[in-house]
Amino acid sequence: MMRLDNFDLNLLVAFEVLLEERSVTRAAKRLNVTQSAMSAALKRLRESFQDELLILHGKKMIPTQHALTLAPEVSTTLMRLKTLIATGTGFDPATSKRRFQINASDYITTVLLVPLIEHLQIEAPEIRLALSLPSAQSARRLEAGEIDLLMTPNEFLETDHPRELLFEERHVVVGARDNPFLQGPLSIEQFNECGHVVVRISNQDTYIEAILRKLAPDRRIDVAAQSFIQVPWLLRGTNRLAVMHERLARVTQPVFDLAIVDLPYDLSPMREMMQHHVSRTRDAGLTWLRQKILQFARNR
Repeated sequence: MMRLDNFDLNLLVAFEVLLEERSVTRAAKRLNVTQSAMSAALKRLRESFQDELLILHGKKMIPTQHALTLAPEVSTTLMRLKTLIATGTGFDPATSKRRFQINASDYITTVLLVPLIEHLQIEAPEIRLALSLPSAQSARRLEAGEIDLLMTPNEFLETDHPRELLFEERHVVVGARDNPFLQGPLSIEQFNECGHVVVRISNQDTYIEAILRKLAPDRRIDVAAQSFIQVPWLLRGTNRLAVMHERLARVTQPVFDLAIVDLPYDLSPMREMMQHHVSRTRDAGLTWLRQKILQFARNR
């Protein structure tokens, strides 16, 4: 039987990384330890759990069934331990060197996080933000504690964790300034007749694209981009249209000389939200960051 008083909790970190990397060498590099130290950690883990955990097969390490069963429990335990430590530690943004993981689209990065980061250089100069784009794995990453904050439309949130409204966002039609279809109000017929630039992130429809696929199924889609910030580049010198978040359209308008008109459909505003794991609600550092983001969101 394993004795907890003799168990090094740092071994759980090694276990999690070993299962993710399936390689002693890569796990050692990721944790910035020697390969021999990581091999020793794996040996101690095997002794503690009385299981091989990872078995070398050719050049790959294959996890045992027991290791796969342990993995989600270990991830949850580590996340709770991190939260416990963060809750009990005073957080001073002026001196903290904490690294926050934020999952957000390039749209949110452009209209909200860029001005926030500029401000943090003064108030919290050592704070680091690691930004990642949304994907089909975003919900799993939030659940596993791999990201601190998820920023996404309300429809894409997890139901089990707290959510906060950043702002409501209108969608508008944009195109080149000299686009003949944008010299006045745009009709539904004109909207459908034009070629469109759309955004699909990780081969998934965005919030607005899922709506327009139903409202305007006959649109001619000329270009599918991988990010929102690519869209203005794909409109220059063409008569194509794109449907864009109004805040992003206003930011990019002077740079790309865009025309902006209303959608010919009456749509409710998109509710852009921020979500964190319920176990991190009392995390002092994360609470500070959330409040800063909400403060900046109110002024966007």
